[in-house]
Amino acid sequence: MKATSPFVASAMPDNARPASPENRWLVGADGDVSVRMRPPERKANIASANKSGWLVLPAVVFLIAFFIWPLAYIVFLSFADPHPGFENYARLASSPLIGRSFAVTIKMALLATVGALLIGYPYAYLMYISSARFTAFLQLAVLIPSWLSFVVRTYALTVVLRDTGVINTALIQSGFISEPLPLIRNEFSVMVGTLAVLLPYMIFPIYAVMRRIDRDYSRAAAILGAPPARTFVRIILPLSLSGVLAGSLIVFVLALGFYLTPALLGDGRGVYVVEQVVFAVGHLEWGYGSAISMALLVFTFCVLFAASFVVRLGDVFGGKVSE
Repeated sequence: MKATSPFVASAMPDNARPASPENRWLVGADGDVSVRMRPPERKANIASANKSGWLVLPAVVFLIAFFIWPLAYIVFLSFADPHPGFENYARLASSPLIGRSFAVTIKMALLATVGALLIGYPYAYLMYISSARFTAFLQLAVLIPSWLSFVVRTYALTVVLRDTGVINTALIQSGFISEPLPLIRNEFSVMVGTLAVLLPYMIFPIYAVMRRIDRDYSRAAAILGAPPARTFVRIILPLSLSGVLAGSLIVFVLALGFYLTPALLGDGRGVYVVEQVVFAVGHLEWGYGSAISMALLVFTFCVLFAASFVVRLGDVFGGKVSE
C-alpha cells in the first residue's frame, strides 16, 4: 500500500478495517488504499519526543561551560588584552618566530601523518587478512598502550631513547656502535613520541573500512587468476582510501596541537606553536597567547573544511564502502 491523498475516506467492509482505533483506511481518487495515523497519536509521539529532549540538557550545559565559554573568553582576550584592538594579531603577523613555528609544526604534523600511514596501513591490512583470534590480539596490542597515561608513555620513551637507554645500551654491548646514538632531544624523538600516541588513530579508521570490504571480491579476483598483489592494488587499496583519508586527517589535526611530546622529548627550543602559546602565557601575555591559539584554531578549521570535500566520515563510521 502506498500513501495517497487523504481527502477521500473509503467505505471498506468491517472485516477489512484495521483493528487499531488509532488508524483508518484512506482511499485516493485512483482507488489506492493507505493507512494514516490519527492526529492524537502523532501528537502523543511529538510530546514523547519533547520529553526525551530534556535528556540532552546536561550535555548542552557541559559544552557551554567547558567549551563554548572558554573559547569565547580566549577570543575576547585576543582582542582586549592588554589593549582593545588588533594589536596582538598585528604582532602575530609581523613575527618571524611565529611564522617559523607554524612551518615547523605543520612539517612535523605532515611527517607524523606519513609515518603513521606507512606503519598503520600494513598493520590494518594484517588485521584484515588474519583470523578472528589473531585480529583480536593485534587490536589489543594497539589498544592496551593507549589505556596508559599519556605522560607515562612519554616518560617511558625517554628511558628507551636516552643515551643510557635500552636501545643505545644494547647496541653498545653488542659492538655495533661505540658511542650512543642521538635518539633524544631532537626531531626524531618527537616524531617517535608522536607516532606512539597517534598510531591507533590511523589504524582503526583504515581497518573499519577494510572490514566492510566484501571478501567475495578477492575470491572472484583469485578465481580469475589475479595474484594477491594485483588483487590488493586493484581492489583493497581503492576501496580503503576513505579510511586512509580519514585516518590521515585525524592524525594531522591532532599532531598540530601536541605539547607534552615536544616539551619532554624535544630540544627545548620552543619551536612549535603550542610551545609559543605556553611561553606567552608564562610571561603573562594573555592576549598574545590567545591570538596565537586562535590562529592555530582557524588554521585547523580551514584544514577540516577543505578535507570535508574529500573525506566522507560516513564511509568510516558505519556507512557503505564506495565501489
